Amino acid sequence: MFRDLGYEPDDLDVKVSELLVATADESDAAIDQAVPEVLKLLRDRMQMDVVFVAEFVEGRRVFRYVDASAERQLFGPGDSDPLEETWCQRVVDGRMPPRIQNALLDPASAALAAKLPFPIGTHLSAPIVLRDGGVYGTLCCFSYSPVDDPDPNDMKRLRYTAQMTAEKIDRRNAAAQH
Repeated sequence: MFRDLGYEPDDLDVKVSELLVATADESDAAIDQAVPEVLKLLRDRMQMDVVFVAEFVEGRRVFRYVDASAERQLFGPGDSDPLEETWCQRVVDGRMPPRIQNALLDPASAALAAKLPFPIGTHLSAPIVLRDGGVYGTLCCFSYSPVDDPDPNDMKRLRYTAQMTAEKIDRRNAAAQH
């Protein structure tokens, strides 16, 4: 079916759909299995060093899923920090753009990037918005150095994946209530 639409079976968008939509809705384990694979696909396709899903919980950003290049593990699932200090919150509330080509040169992020204990070159972030309009958190990725020739579809891919993740969370939450 996807080939009829011009997609190859290993195309990222097809993989995202298969992993997040076709996985059994009632199974939290299925979510746990699908999301890391999708994050790795995103990180590889978008040439990023780190990609993660973070949930906003009681004033904190809590990392739920993280895929990072082998050379550095900056944070992992369960780690958290104050939400107000994060780039994630700044993107959600409009203080930072969702796509920053070079964090050290962008006026919204330059001062913040200079204070970090690790470099951020290119940064992309998409809110994970649930059916009721609430923000679950964000799907973010970044590279340590600016990506020279970014794919113009990267933000679309990130938003699409965030939307599919939100739908999966909504279905899991609805199943838990029944």
